[in-house]
Amino acid sequence: MIGVSKLYCGTVEPSDALRYGRKAKDLPSHLLQFSEDKKPVVVWNCTRSCNLRCIHCYSQSQCQAYEGELSTDEGKRLIDSLAEFGAPVILFSGGEPLMRKDLFELAAYAVASGLRAVISTNGTLITEQIAERLQTIRLSYVGVSLDGTEKVNDAFRGMEGAYQRALRGIRSCLAVGLKVGLRFTINRRNVSEIPAIFDIIREENIPRVCFYHLVYSGRGSALIDEALSPTETRRAVDFIIDKTAELHREGRPVEVLTVDNHCDGPYIYLRLTKENPERAREVLKLLQFNEGNSSGVGIACVSWDGSVHPDQFWRHLVLGNVRERKFGEIWTDRNNELLMKIKNKKRHVTGRCAACKWLEICGGNFRVRAEAMTGDLWAPDPACYLTDEEIGLT
Repeated sequence: MIGVSKLYCGTVEPSDALRYGRKAKDLPSHLLQFSEDKKPVVVWNCTRSCNLRCIHCYSQSQCQAYEGELSTDEGKRLIDSLAEFGAPVILFSGGEPLMRKDLFELAAYAVASGLRAVISTNGTLITEQIAERLQTIRLSYVGVSLDGTEKVNDAFRGMEGAYQRALRGIRSCLAVGLKVGLRFTINRRNVSEIPAIFDIIREENIPRVCFYHLVYSGRGSALIDEALSPTETRRAVDFIIDKTAELHREGRPVEVLTVDNHCDGPYIYLRLTKENPERAREVLKLLQFNEGNSSGVGIACVSWDGSVHPDQFWRHLVLGNVRERKFGEIWTDRNNELLMKIKNKKRHVTGRCAACKWLEICGGNFRVRAEAMTGDLWAPDPACYLTDEEIGLT
């Protein structure tokens, strides 16, 4: 994640992370990306079932029951192993996590175990009563996917009325004091909707938004031709930066992040070198703390059947299964040669990535995208939009 508001608007300083010792267990949520021990935020796809059929779903979920999902007891054993390993956050995802009847029991168990529990949801199943239950178990955050205004969002979600139901869910969370934010996946079909997303943030007083760059995984693989060009991406990122700054000037300190394209970090730094060189120096330090792409290090995924992956998009690469071994044993298995390479991916990337002067703070960007496009997981990420001059090749 690249915190646009943190970096460009100066809401975080290097000293903020240093004050906590940069240990994941001690850092507040908004500073976790700057930890030095990088214990993983674990995405648990606790179910594959979903009431929608989104066109970019990485889990290819449908509205049906799936066999082989972890039971309640197995889920609690997973949570125990995550707490034992020191994972700071468990993110309940899916499918649609609210399709799982024991979600509240599992989330409450996670909180009682010392984990920060958050959910990633389409929001359509959140009523006032559901929001109150989530607040009662002290859920830290609710991320609601919204990919545009009504017509566009409903087309993405495959259900008429999804937008209005998601908006109802957002309002229900806000009404009970739950922190809620938007999740928006950028592609050519909806990039023109980004201004409307900022309007929704203003109108509904939503405190956080994450703009995801498209990853070619699951049904999202069919959208490769819908990915933005480098020029289009730069234009979109510039717009997001400008609108974030505008909100902050208005006294609305909305937390704005971009996700899954770590060249956004150097891009913000390069822009600041022209606009605010003093702040640029602070931002460079924060980017060095962040270290770029965190697949296999600061982010992990556990599937509905217990399979462990380096991130939620890398579903075809299974590192082990929590039904057979504890999460920590799988995550630190030095006999898994590919896992060890992923943890040290900067040594193995090739082409532009290997020669890039930003490699240490980008981390080689997203390996799944490179593999999807070329068949080579160490090839340059095709979504990098920085020029040869900007990365030091000319």
